[in-house]
Amino acid sequence: MSIPLHGRLWLLAALAAVLLPQLFRLPVWLSLFCLALLGWRLALELRDWQLPGRGLRLLFTAIGLGSVLLTYRTLFGLEAGLALLSIMLSLKLLELRTPRDAMLTVFLGWFLVAGGFLLDQSILLGLYLLLTVFLLTAALIALNHPKGPRHKDYLRRAGLLLLQALPFMLLLFVLFPRLPGPLWGLPEDSQRGRTGLSDHMEPGSISELVDSDEVAFRVQFHGPVPPANQLYWRGPVLWTTDGRRWDPISHKAPPAWFFATPTLQTSVEPLRYTLTLEPHQQHIVLALEMAAEAPDKIKLTADYQLILPRKLSSRQRYDLSAYTSYQTGALNEFERRHALQLPQDLNPRTHTLAQEWINDPPAEIVRHALEYFRQQNFWYSRTPPLLGRQAIDEFLFVTQRGFCEHYAAAFVTLMRASGVPARIVTGYQGGELNPLADYMIVRQSHAHAWAEVWLAEQGWLRVDPTAVLPPERIEAEPDLQRFLSTDAPMFNTDIGRLMRNFHRLRYSWDMLNNAWNQWVLGYDHLQQKKLLQRLGLLKYGWQGLLVLTFSGLGLLMLWVLWGLHRRSSRHVDQVICLYARYGKKLRPLGLQQKPHETASEHALRIAAHRPDLARSSATISQLYNLLRYRQCNAKQLVQLRDAIRQFQP
Repeated sequence: MSIPLHGRLWLLAALAAVLLPQLFRLPVWLSLFCLALLGWRLALELRDWQLPGRGLRLLFTAIGLGSVLLTYRTLFGLEAGLALLSIMLSLKLLELRTPRDAMLTVFLGWFLVAGGFLLDQSILLGLYLLLTVFLLTAALIALNHPKGPRHKDYLRRAGLLLLQALPFMLLLFVLFPRLPGPLWGLPEDSQRGRTGLSDHMEPGSISELVDSDEVAFRVQFHGPVPPANQLYWRGPVLWTTDGRRWDPISHKAPPAWFFATPTLQTSVEPLRYTLTLEPHQQHIVLALEMAAEAPDKIKLTADYQLILPRKLSSRQRYDLSAYTSYQTGALNEFERRHALQLPQDLNPRTHTLAQEWINDPPAEIVRHALEYFRQQNFWYSRTPPLLGRQAIDEFLFVTQRGFCEHYAAAFVTLMRASGVPARIVTGYQGGELNPLADYMIVRQSHAHAWAEVWLAEQGWLRVDPTAVLPPERIEAEPDLQRFLSTDAPMFNTDIGRLMRNFHRLRYSWDMLNNAWNQWVLGYDHLQQKKLLQRLGLLKYGWQGLLVLTFSGLGLLMLWVLWGLHRRSSRHVDQVICLYARYGKKLRPLGLQQKPHETASEHALRIAAHRPDLARSSATISQLYNLLRYRQCNAKQLVQLRDAIRQFQP
């Protein structure tokens, strides 16, 4: 049995839609390979060429397999697996001959749709993948209707099937018990990189984030929002340096004191909030300073970092608490040694400057350093000159231009050279409130670095040396300068109104994304437990919930079957009644249908006895067979009714 041409074309169109998102993710050569195979199959259909032989198919299979191995160095893992599946699906088109091949190809397409959602769960991609499922279902219907083409009918039936499946999907999504963690594990893709704060610092690393407008995390406070000067989101704490690069203490092989329980003295209640953290491929939770406690499976270190057991590779939500007013505990000898570490053979001018303050109290040394930044000709610039081996000397005494990481590194170096324990903290500062909702957005452009110094009477004290620069010493970006200086006619419009409308649209879209993240992607076992508790269903336990779920599925199935039976029986009853009326007209002639006769045999017997009735009886029998055994069609039902009414033997 062959596949109808319209069914093959529908299948090619649906598979092209399925492969499209993958082609944007694959390397160029793999995308071109898949496109070439897809185009080859289309040319075979349009030009009626022969399918390639087995040897040629094996050659292309080896090329595809080898390309994936050379690109990813493996056939396992998420990206390598999806690349291999995309190529195998494209290769399958070269041996598409039988309905079985077509059905297998449709199922592979559905599987690739599900796999693509593992890489990106955004709303736009979800809507697009829903469209591909719709097209694959329409292609499946076209493959099973050889009489085609009836394109609108295929789309209508596909939409009806998806609508019938919607209640089943919602019931399973809401009620089916969710486990605390994934049902399966995939090898981590070492080549996957995501924008996020690095676990080390050297000139240029934070500047790359400042240029990014991507969302780092969203925060919903369970109470008043703290003022901007308290919104410091703590990330990696950097202790050691080679004079240019700063690194944290390794949490994989830390010293004994690193995971000791830190102490905080405070007289205020902790501020509680919910953090929805985007994947950043690091082991850190970016929490508001200072974390009051650590959630389950997260460790709170001695330097107040929240450390995850594995890299964050998917969006996660955490209920956290923090003290914005606090005083830390004593400094042990190990911390003091790390907080004073400096390479002695670098930055001699910096050491000379620090020696001038070494006999002053630590608080005075901090004030001297900040006054130095304020009084000298320092500028904030996101495009500072490159620095050499004596990086801190060059910044403090030559270039005097940089951004937050330059100032934090120079300040901590001055503190350590003066004998004051200090360290660098990287993270994010500030955020923007969504005026259309009750949460804050923190973007990669809010990435920041600051310093902490240890004073005997206060403990670790946050110092932000970048903040002491006067506003007039902040360099505007070249693009911004050109924007402000242009006198082009297009700027005669109300720029403020356009920007307000743009920001409103932006916040609306982010609010929609946040709702999607919280209630769809973030619908885990805890969210399900809260919802079931509100509905009063949690009292039945998980066993009762399973019974309730499958009972609901059974009722939905009975409802669908009843609707199909009612529709079919109503239609069949009308056809049988019409055919019985036709039989009454034939009874006076003795030509009524016999029990063993089919409608077609009955028409042939009528034609043999009454040739003048042959044409009309053949039409009636043909319409009867179509309506009774093939498809419900209101137009054909009207034609049968008219034919029987006009039949006068």
